Amino acid sequence: MAASPLLLLFTFGVLFVFVSSNSQDAYNNLSETYRKGVDLALQKLSSHALIQHHFLFFRSIKPLDFKLGFDVSYIYHHFYLKATKCQKGTVDSTGCQFRNDRPLIDCAVCYKTFGGNIEQEPLPYVHCIHKPALTEEMKEERIQHCKRMGYSSGAPSLLASTGIDWNK
Repeated sequence: MAASPLLLLFTFGVLFVFVSSNSQDAYNNLSETYRKGVDLALQKLSSHALIQHHFLFFRSIKPLDFKLGFDVSYIYHHFYLKATKCQKGTVDSTGCQFRNDRPLIDCAVCYKTFGGNIEQEPLPYVHCIHKPALTEEMKEERIQHCKRMGYSSGAPSLLASTGIDWNK
């Protein structure tokens, strides 16, 4: 009987270390192109005066990559950010653990890349909001904004493709 509580304590400790060390695994598994978009959203979010927590990438919902050739791509990435127990402005996030008492931040970014770098024209689009406040109208506006980005750059045939389901 005495071994049971000790085993339970050990198991909990191993699980705690495993969960806390994996907070950055999802981010590290993203391609470099998608990480740059997440970094853009995190930078914009942390500069907002009303945001009081340190956030990390939690998971992708919908990553889309439209390759136009000549090393040019349009990226649309819908993802969640999650608050951590670290202070806002933390530089080294390796020890940050996710909090479960705050809502997720729902983000969508779209941008043009050339040679793997984000282009400044058209201006990258970043929209992040607490998940409970996200409406269907906002979701639709995100998609329409990103579609317009492609049209303004002369790539309507690819972004207007009926084979792409933007709403899933």
